[in-house]
Amino acid sequence: MKISIIGYGEMAKAILKGIKDEFEDIEVVGRDEEKLKKIKEEFGVKTALIDGYDITGKIVILAIKPYALQEVSMRLKGEAQILISILAGKALFEIEKYLKSKYYLRAMPNIAAKYQASTTAITGDVEARKIGEEILSKIGEVIWVENDDEIDMATAIIGSGPAFLAILAEAISDSGVYCGLKRDVSEKLTRGLFKSFAALKEDFSDVKNKVMSPKGTTAEGIRVLEEEGIRGKIFKGIVKTYEKSKKI
Repeated sequence: MKISIIGYGEMAKAILKGIKDEFEDIEVVGRDEEKLKKIKEEFGVKTALIDGYDITGKIVILAIKPYALQEVSMRLKGEAQILISILAGKALFEIEKYLKSKYYLRAMPNIAAKYQASTTAITGDVEARKIGEEILSKIGEVIWVENDDEIDMATAIIGSGPAFLAILAEAISDSGVYCGLKRDVSEKLTRGLFKSFAALKEDFSDVKNKVMSPKGTTAEGIRVLEEEGIRGKIFKGIVKTYEKSKKI
């Protein structure tokens, strides 16, 4: 299958890194010759300038900034076989207004795609679901959701979530240093914590209840976190992120 990635930003490169060894015919499309040259040298894939680029019959991964949609659409021609948009806040009906395709999908991966560890939400035409999931499964786990609104909700968790967790990880690591750990040891322990937590299959509340013993150290830490309103602040942050995605 012919896959054309429109764009060469961080997410485009993350997806490219994840799929380049799985598919033979991949082309990256953009308007900056120097950036395209670097892409070709780094990833060993074909590149093409965007002006007049024909998307006819191709699987197109649209990985540009949302504000650039109209401008980019004016530079492309033809009708894609499948168009996979990863534009945050841009509903499928908006994409359809600017770019022609037989089938449309909308996906939201995260930056872990470059390590084949993304959690990617996807929705759109069910006729293209199988191929879309096949491609995106090369960069991690794929979760099908029912509509655009659910993609926006998912974006607040899996798209923006790594930034939220980075703040949490920094706080945990810094706390370890404050208590007396060496920086490198505290960082390794924090990374190990996230890896260990991801492997747990229990409900979140069950994990907390199993670790939190009566009058124990964990109970004391949770008491402080609850008094500081950490749960509510995280809740509000996710909701505000979702609401912002609806305004883009």
